[in-house]
Amino acid sequence: MAHISVNTSLLNESIDYYDDLLDENYDSLSFIMHVVTYIIICIGLPLILMAIYALYSLVKNGHVAPIYIINLLISDLIQFCCIIALETEPEEEKIILILSCIYDCGLFSSVCFMVCISLERYLLIAHPLWYRFRRTIRISVVVCVVVWIISLVLIFTVFFWVTGFVARIILSIFLIIPFPLFIFFLVGTLRALSTSVSVPSDEKRRIVAILVLVLLIYTLLFLPYIIDLTAETYIFNITLSFLSNMFLKLSPLADLLLYVFIKKETFAKLWTSVCCCRKENNDTNNTNTINLDHM
Repeated sequence: MAHISVNTSLLNESIDYYDDLLDENYDSLSFIMHVVTYIIICIGLPLILMAIYALYSLVKNGHVAPIYIINLLISDLIQFCCIIALETEPEEEKIILILSCIYDCGLFSSVCFMVCISLERYLLIAHPLWYRFRRTIRISVVVCVVVWIISLVLIFTVFFWVTGFVARIILSIFLIIPFPLFIFFLVGTLRALSTSVSVPSDEKRRIVAILVLVLLIYTLLFLPYIIDLTAETYIFNITLSFLSNMFLKLSPLADLLLYVFIKKETFAKLWTSVCCCRKENNDTNNTNTINLDHM
């Protein structure tokens, strides 16, 4: 009996030590998460407001392309507002639940608008005639309204009532579906580039850059969250959970890069600077090669 009591006390001590270690890790990760969140909000919030205003001026001039990116940035703005409200740590559970649902609505709509942006760029290259006759502001606005309605209905009819294992499975399925679509749009666009004659070369580079950027954003920032949702079904990992949520909060900041690629003037300056840097590197390498040959 004494031997059993000694083993029991050792087991309890080890469990207490493990719990204290988990609490310390949780506190440190939570502090880092709060600091990074404040930095993201301070940088991203004013930039998103400025980008929305700049893109809205393009839409007033008759440009259709920025409409989906404007709605994407609006969904990012909703996420930022919910994050700010949740950082105040409200005490009532109903307020936390409502804010979480609004945040998820912004998250879902941002994913849908990323799919719309990639689809639009794909149609511009793969089916230019079809896209040219159906490229109107009215159709784009209708698509945006449908996306917002679907996101609201999905959140407040499914995820508002379904929780736990079933909610994680549904959310994982919903978030993994766009990933093969992004790959298909990029591959289809690259295949159609060789036969496309009506689109200028500068426009082709800009379209491919947007598709690659959307795929990279989703791969680097959304896939860790999907992996965490799937892994959480079997085992909970604190580090993976914190990192995936941090990457997810970085996605609105990464979406601002689409503003750079959607504006022709900004993209042209960026492409010129990249080409100049590449040319300088080639000239330097050639100079070094000539010097080595003379030696």
